Amino acid sequence: MFLTDIRKEFYEVVANQRVALLVAADIDALCACKILQALFHCDQVQYTLVPVTGWQDLGTAFLEHKEQFRYFVLINCGANVDLLEMLQPDDDSIFFICDTHRPVDVVNVYNDNQIKLLIKQDDDLGVPSYDDIFRDEDDEGEDSGNESDEGSEPSGKRRRFDDGAVERRIERQRARREWEARRREILFDYEQYEYHGTSAAVMFFELAWVLTKDTKDMLWWAIIGLTDQWVHDKITHMKYVTDIATMQRHVSRHNHRNEDEENSLSIDCMRISFEYDLRLTLYQHWSLYESICNSCYTSCNFKLWTLNGQKKLQEFLADMGLPLKQVRQKFNSMDMSIKENLRDVIEESSNKYGMKDIRIQTFGVHFGFKNRFLASDMVHATAALLENNEKDESDSDSFIKALDSLSRSNLDRLHTGIDLAKKKLIAVQQTVASCICTNLILSQGPFLYCYLMEGTPDVKLFSKPMALTLLCKYLLKAFVHSTRNKRCKRLPLIMAAPKDTEKGSVLVVGIPPESETSDKKNFFGRAFEKAAESTGSRTLHDHFDTSIIELKTEDRSKFLDALITLLS
Repeated sequence: MFLTDIRKEFYEVVANQRVALLVAADIDALCACKILQALFHCDQVQYTLVPVTGWQDLGTAFLEHKEQFRYFVLINCGANVDLLEMLQPDDDSIFFICDTHRPVDVVNVYNDNQIKLLIKQDDDLGVPSYDDIFRDEDDEGEDSGNESDEGSEPSGKRRRFDDGAVERRIERQRARREWEARRREILFDYEQYEYHGTSAAVMFFELAWVLTKDTKDMLWWAIIGLTDQWVHDKITHMKYVTDIATMQRHVSRHNHRNEDEENSLSIDCMRISFEYDLRLTLYQHWSLYESICNSCYTSCNFKLWTLNGQKKLQEFLADMGLPLKQVRQKFNSMDMSIKENLRDVIEESSNKYGMKDIRIQTFGVHFGFKNRFLASDMVHATAALLENNEKDESDSDSFIKALDSLSRSNLDRLHTGIDLAKKKLIAVQQTVASCICTNLILSQGPFLYCYLMEGTPDVKLFSKPMALTLLCKYLLKAFVHSTRNKRCKRLPLIMAAPKDTEKGSVLVVGIPPESETSDKKNFFGRAFEKAAESTGSRTLHDHFDTSIIELKTEDRSKFLDALITLLS
């Protein structure tokens, strides 16, 4: 059931208990986890943190901890399946679920005892009403007992009564069949598309605010959680702008509160500011030239994988009047005179080149005097640490390192993350260029399809879900900018990359069509399930996002054929 008063029905309930925190491996979940950890430290609540990467992990974590814990908090996992059916818990286990995945499973919504949903009601949830989905079985046997009691009556009367009972039963069965058909239809409409709701970090920040325990660090984590949804394209632009406005009010409140304090200019102070900044990834930690080349927005608009695009970029730099020597050196080393009005100069030239919205509403932070980061820098750095496969470390090690990089006491780790993020962005950019130049994107009818072959440079990097999804979104944008075929511009994209060569499996990701007005709703989760069922393909639907699956390499062609038939 949905909780209406998070403070009373969630926080005050767990405040005196031992709690198991099961946290999904995404940036928003990490930020929500940091906020909740900070709250638990304030009130000395004992908790155990368990990172979970998929449904199997979640099941194992629950089995390991169900003896010691009664209360489980699930962050960004668990809302979109029938959790009790999956975990089979004892009757006294209570699950608090704060999850951005939609749609929320109807059984979770209407279970009042064990499932408590920390989910905003004002999100466009569209949950079907109880009577449309559930029906009491007591109506079934009303008339079955009436016949034997009538034995002393004359037989004519009894026959007439029997006729009435039979008719009533037939009528009831017909009504039930109609109800079941309608129920299937309602559930199909409700569960057809997968999408995302309000960030979990924002939800927990609002809890901290209600408890009057919110700090600047918590506010910064909430902003990173929201920015993660925008960077990884999970929410609509409208939703992003609305939530940014809410965050901006909190930022002004905190800044106003600190104006009177002595330490507002101390060496280790933290200042968050609202920025109308450039959509150039990591540009303050890179050279401007490399950032323009490796940012999705500019790279796709210039079509930098073509010679013409490279020429256009040189013209663009000339139009801004920036010396190449300045543009190619690290941003920190550029002349102050150039840096001062750089954003305005770039915006003015971008408008001439058709890039009208190169600036975006976001937030920046200063740690002391030296370190400045944008929220999107943090997202890219943390994501790179979370999916780092340079050293063979376990998922939980990467999780802990990514979690640490969010603390301002661990700036070294954050800088390591930024360096990894640069490598990842260069790899994405090069892979996009080679896919488009070698025509690897095929139109399969109802969707576009691209398969990264074993042996492609950096293919190991894309065996992780977040990296492959980022590549997929980037590739679709680039394809839409480069193709002349109008029909292809409106198609979704499915991408596959080798996951584990020893086991012979590939990772498959599906994303909705690319358009400015897109509602970001993804129908591939359902389609993948149906296609796997109908062909008997060996698939693993283990990811919390249903549109990401693992598939046996040799089943790839029959799985694709089934998808084409299903979606045509």
